[in-house]
Amino acid sequence: MQNPCSATFILISLISPTVNLVTIVILFRGKCGHSSCTSRYLVAMAMAHLLLIITEVKRWQISSYYFPGSFLEITPVCSFTFVLLYAAADCSVWFTITFTFDRFVAICCHKLKTKYCTGKTAALVLSAICILLCLKDIPVYFRFEPAVIINNVSWFCKEKPSYYTDTTWIGFNWFDTVLTSFLPYALILLFSALTVKYIFVTSRVRKSLGGQSKGQYRSNPEMESRRKSIILLFAISSSFILLWLPNVTKKLYYIIEGIRPVYYNDSSYIFTNVGVMLAELSCCTNPFIYWVTQSRFREQVKSAVKYPVTSIIQLINKVKN
Repeated sequence: MQNPCSATFILISLISPTVNLVTIVILFRGKCGHSSCTSRYLVAMAMAHLLLIITEVKRWQISSYYFPGSFLEITPVCSFTFVLLYAAADCSVWFTITFTFDRFVAICCHKLKTKYCTGKTAALVLSAICILLCLKDIPVYFRFEPAVIINNVSWFCKEKPSYYTDTTWIGFNWFDTVLTSFLPYALILLFSALTVKYIFVTSRVRKSLGGQSKGQYRSNPEMESRRKSIILLFAISSSFILLWLPNVTKKLYYIIEGIRPVYYNDSSYIFTNVGVMLAELSCCTNPFIYWVTQSRFREQVKSAVKYPVTSIIQLINKVKN
C-alpha cells in the first residue's frame, strides 16, 4: 500500500532541515534579544527537531521507499535508528516543556527567576533531560528481531511477537505514551494557564495602582517584554498541542483497543500516517513562529539572506578594482 502522505513527508524533509539549521545558527549567535537561557531552550528544540526529521522522514520515509536494501536496513543499524527516533521525539517534546516552564518562571516567579533562568541552569536541565530520555529509550533496541537472514546477515526490523503480549512491554508502552504524550499536554496547559492568569492579575493591579482607566492605560517596556514572551509561549505551545493531538489520540486508541499495526485497515493506516505527518510538521513550525512573532529574528534572517549576495558583490567590486 502506498503511503498517502509520502509527498508531504518528502516536502517536510526538504524544508525542515534547512529552516532548522538557519534557526540554530541565528539563535546561537544570540542577537535576537532573548536571554541566554531562552536562547538555549530554543536552540535545543531546533536541534531535536532536526534530529527527528533526519531519523524519521529521511530514513524511514525516503530511504525505505527510494533506497531499499542499503546498510541502514541491517537489523542492528535499523534497531539503533529506532532508538534515535524515539530519543529525538522525546527530546522534542520535553524541550518544549522546559521552555514553557522557563517562561512561566521568568514571568510569574520573580524570586526564583534570578536563580533558575540562567544559561548554566538551562544547560544542566537540557543535558539531564536528554540523558534520562536516552536511557529510557534503550529498551527500544530490543523491541525488534530480524525479518530475514541472508548470508548470516540480519536484515530489517520486525517487532517481536511478545511486544504486544508480554506485560513488561505493555507496561513500557504505557509508560512511554504517558511520559511523552499525556503528561506533556497536561504540563504545557498548566504552565500556560498559570502564566496567563498571572499576567491578567498583575495587569489589573498595575492599572489600578497607576490610577489609569482602561482606555488610558499605556504599556511600558516591561509589559511589552511580557507581552512578547506570552505571544511566543502561546504560539509554540498551541502549535505543539494541535499538531501532536491526532498522533496522541491514535496512540491512546490503539493501546486501549489493543490494535496491532499488522491489523490496520485502510482508514486506520491513513489516520496513523496523518497523525505522524502532523507531528513531524511541528518540526517546521517553530522557525515560522519566530519569524511572525520576533522582529529581531526577522532582521537576522534578512541579514543572513543578504550576506551571500553582498559578499559576492563586494568580491566582484574588488576584482574590478
